Amino acid sequence: MKSLRHEKIKSIIENSIIETQEELAEALRNHHIDVTQATVSRDIKEMMLIKIPTDDGRYRYACPSDKKFFFSKNRMERLFHDSVIHIDFSENIIVIKTLPGAANAVASTLDYAKWPEIIGTVAGDDNILIIIKPLSAVEKVLKKLEKFMN
Repeated sequence: MKSLRHEKIKSIIENSIIETQEELAEALRNHHIDVTQATVSRDIKEMMLIKIPTDDGRYRYACPSDKKFFFSKNRMERLFHDSVIHIDFSENIIVIKTLPGAANAVASTLDYAKWPEIIGTVAGDDNILIIIKPLSAVEKVLKKLEKFMN
């Protein structure tokens, strides 16, 4: 079922402008594929979908043409510069606030950077929770993240 769903997602985003996870979930339901937002979020991460600009200044989902591009330092710097509004933390959790619709792309890039201090991310529409381990590594990760915002 997952592989069929992934093929349908690819078809949908190639033929339609899909800006949000909710729009993608609705498009799948219109194709008689019943999904939850959590399933769509996992699919986006697994497929390594990215957001690209549209002609009118908005962003839409797309398949990356070059998987190496997805993991590059330049991409992370550009994503942070263009999308991240604020970074804060409490204990071992870092919260990144982004522009609406950008959190998943930023979180996916962080996931695939494979920093050993990050044990996981959870992305919404405009917020990302990053779980750090050990607690003593939070300051180090914050400094790395803040460098990408400059």
